[in-house]
Amino acid sequence: MPTSSTILLVDDEDSIQTLLTYPLERDGYGVIQARDGEEALRLFDEHHVDLVVLDVMLPRLDGLEVCKRLRSQSNVPIIMLTARGEELDKVLGLELGADDYITKPFSIREFRSRIRAVLRRATLVAERREQSDGAIVADGLAIDPAKRTVTVHGAPVQLTYVEFEVLHTLALHPGRVYTRQALLEAVWGDSAYREPRTIDVHIRHLREKIEPDPREPIYIFTVRGVGYRFRDTA
Repeated sequence: MPTSSTILLVDDEDSIQTLLTYPLERDGYGVIQARDGEEALRLFDEHHVDLVVLDVMLPRLDGLEVCKRLRSQSNVPIIMLTARGEELDKVLGLELGADDYITKPFSIREFRSRIRAVLRRATLVAERREQSDGAIVADGLAIDPAKRTVTVHGAPVQLTYVEFEVLHTLALHPGRVYTRQALLEAVWGDSAYREPRTIDVHIRHLREKIEPDPREPIYIFTVRGVGYRFRDTA
């Protein structure tokens, strides 16, 4: 389906750039190519970008540092590309604010599926914002879906794109237990190609940001063997 979305593709290998640009352009996306971290940041500032596909291993500035800097100024969706076995990079990428990751080698079918899912979710988020859902308040924690802001006892909390979606999903249904699979589907639109433990990383980071003591949470509870739930409002 034709689209006007623009994707910043950051990878220093010409073969990867060629391999991924062709199917993206065939699907109707605009593609901006960057081959090192500094060029990626410069091009991001110069163009309107709807999604960043970012390799971890880059010259000049690595992908993790680029992800960190992009997230400090924008909520643009970021998909990290990692080599097989780079578990630490996957976790770090998610904690720095990446929305998703794809492990090399991957199929073009999987790649296209991830791109569509992330952009579809971004569109849904924009639509929700226009609907101006009411704010959610629970014991000092305030979530404003329209502004996509979170405060704890009046102090602003900076959440990544996905962290906000996970928190909002849980808080919309206090007391309801979500399996990891259900959260993946609620946040990404599907759970294809994704590891359920991805949710654990986001939950851990959320707790570090909003809980007075992450080891003794008062907002997001673990339901052992099942998943997670937000505190009851009653």
